Amino acid sequence: MAVEISHISKSFNGQSVVKDISFDIAPGEVFGLIGPNGAGKTSIIRMLLDIIRPDSGRIRILDGSPEGIKDRIGYLPEERGLYRRLTVMDTLMYLGALKNRQNRESRERTLELLEKMDMLLHKDKRISELSKGMQQKIQLIAAIGHNPELIILDEPFSGLDPLNMKLVKDLILELGREGKTILISTHMMDQVERMCDRIFMINRGSGVLYGSVGEIKSRYGKNTIFLEFEGELKNIKGVKKINHSGKYAELVLDAGADAQDVLKNIVSEVRVSRFELSAPSLNEIFIEVVEHDKVDHNSKT
Repeated sequence: MAVEISHISKSFNGQSVVKDISFDIAPGEVFGLIGPNGAGKTSIIRMLLDIIRPDSGRIRILDGSPEGIKDRIGYLPEERGLYRRLTVMDTLMYLGALKNRQNRESRERTLELLEKMDMLLHKDKRISELSKGMQQKIQLIAAIGHNPELIILDEPFSGLDPLNMKLVKDLILELGREGKTILISTHMMDQVERMCDRIFMINRGSGVLYGSVGEIKSRYGKNTIFLEFEGELKNIKGVKKINHSGKYAELVLDAGADAQDVLKNIVSEVRVSRFELSAPSLNEIFIEVVEHDKVDHNSKT
């Protein structure tokens, strides 16, 4: 395995933030680490990077301990950490040198990545002159410029418009096809669903979901309708929740509701161009798991 996390726990000032967590990531896998704010994701990432150590349990990365293989890991932090007065090229060359990249090799790789990210024309600009989205792309290049075997990306789509989000997504998937092992931590469940082979979800410091996206969705059954329509969609009998997005909607059915009856109720209200009964989206599962866990937690306190 590229990453093996076995029964790790971590506390700060007597408060447990990571509780007996175990999961693994296979070589060449695109893996999603998800969970709400404050769930423990950042603590896990910091332990993977050997910034902090677990109180108990074991971490193995690329067949070694975290402290011995740092140059083989690329890390994109959620917070930007670029030198604002330096030019793009000087910044990337300097960061490449810190990872023991030779000058010529580093320059060729940097120029190649700048071109892929549509940033080559901006290579002589200062970081302070770039938009937030551009800075995010430069920080991603800095994370992967030294050709790491394991890439850890914390909110890689932050600040990106749809076009640049596609550029970043395509680059991540390309790296996966090259055999890189990639861990993505993000709140964008639609991107996780499209990109990741497997996921691990943490909430309140404990693991609550683990497995392939398809396997996890199948556990929740076909209780969701994906709808494309024209008109005004109001409350529908047999539907407990409606998530709107323009002319699209995700409808979560009541327990025991018949999809055909729901369709009849819908077509009496709006013009339907697409009606698909499916497992719920990962976003809906995420919300359901967190809300259910919150109810359980409150009932015990």
